[in-house]
Amino acid sequence: MGSYLSASTKKQIDDLVKYFVDNHSLVDGFLEQVLVHLRQSKSLQHLIHTTRSRTKEPSHLREKLERKAKAAKISGQQFSITPETLFTTVTDLAGIRLLHLHTSQISDINKEIRSIFEEQKFPLLEGPFARTWDDEYREFFETIGVTTQKSPTMYTSVHYVIASGSRTTITCEIQVRTLMEEVWGEVDHTINYPTPATSVACREQIRALARATSSATRLVDSIFATVKDISEHAEAAAKPKKAKPRK
Repeated sequence: MGSYLSASTKKQIDDLVKYFVDNHSLVDGFLEQVLVHLRQSKSLQHLIHTTRSRTKEPSHLREKLERKAKAAKISGQQFSITPETLFTTVTDLAGIRLLHLHTSQISDINKEIRSIFEEQKFPLLEGPFARTWDDEYREFFETIGVTTQKSPTMYTSVHYVIASGSRTTITCEIQVRTLMEEVWGEVDHTINYPTPATSVACREQIRALARATSSATRLVDSIFATVKDISEHAEAAAKPKKAKPRK
């Protein structure tokens, strides 16, 4: 990307970061509001292993805005984010991550999350869509009504972006992924983001880790499918058999 930003663009970014810091309570408030509703759902909590949340650090926001400004410069476009559009243009200022154990759970998780959004009148701005590099999982997501996007980085997660109903519109990004996918995501985010690793060996190892965690997810999926199959057979065997009518 282009190396230099003009003084006016740097000031624009400074003003945006200051606006975020000055109005941080609005983002915190919406994040807590969404968390309350997600945690109050017994159906959802039965499916979720771990809930994580955060608001973006000002330094991370600055880095993101600088990347956007450089990308705009390269493409010949204007960097047009203003304080009035910041909270709706940068949609991950508030973020929630829902971690679950096996892939088939996402079908019920998706239904419950959508139901909560509708009940609380949180407009769904984006999603649900799944970023995935795995063709088999891409087919699964599409069968449950979740659109897919290719993921060259081997990142895997289901995404939603919702908005608040408040006078100042705040957005929140919600990610849903398995625990195994979280392992890869945490390693990649630590080593390879926001600046990609320069080591070829390191990049290849991260790709190998994506394949390993995908295999581990498949194994977990298989274990739960086996348990379900055994349970269904046991229930069927326990049911009293109807007597055959006499001829």
